[in-house]
Amino acid sequence: MTDAGFLEATRSAYNSRAAEYNELFRDPLADKPLDRALIDTFADLVKAAGGGPIADLGCGPGHFTAYLHARGLPVFGIDLSPGMIEQARQEHPDLRFEVGSMFALELADGSVGGVFSHYSIIHTPPERVHELFDEFTRVLAPGGHVLLAFAATEEPSQLAEPYDHAVSLAYRWSTDMIAGMLRERNIVETARLVFPGHHDPKRGFPSVFLLTGKSA
Repeated sequence: MTDAGFLEATRSAYNSRAAEYNELFRDPLADKPLDRALIDTFADLVKAAGGGPIADLGCGPGHFTAYLHARGLPVFGIDLSPGMIEQARQEHPDLRFEVGSMFALELADGSVGGVFSHYSIIHTPPERVHELFDEFTRVLAPGGHVLLAFAATEEPSQLAEPYDHAVSLAYRWSTDMIAGMLRERNIVETARLVFPGHHDPKRGFPSVFLLTGKSA
């Protein structure tokens, strides 16, 4: 698949701010015990289902990749931005990081036990998000698990709502509709953690962790 315009724009924008992003989000789970708890639950489920590996898709500078590695799981990171991958390799030289697109993962069918995607789907145009979920489904082994995090809409019947993001145009999503799209691919919701908008002092958007599992 050739790069669409939004992919090139997103890549260039994150390249230009990779070092800044690395410093700004160096400890992304500080003072976030509920985030940690659900990520730990995801890790435990992946372990129980066979132990991974986990693909951290849209890994940025690799801080979540390192957190999952510290939970005792094989994990690797993939990001569209070469600048982000350079930061990740410098920060975590013992871990595997690769440049790649979530629309065309260079991974074998059923080769990962977990997919972790933290705010990595937000720049995807709504008419193309189904392509990402097709790829997630393809690479995820039966019995594997997916943990998504994203900004959410208040209107559950509206798939996506665009917003101005500091890096590139982004979208917030209907949790119900995202869960439904995954369910159509036999990746069924296990739990969701919803933070009300007042937890976001900058924009006032609700945020969601959506934990799902693929049928065995």
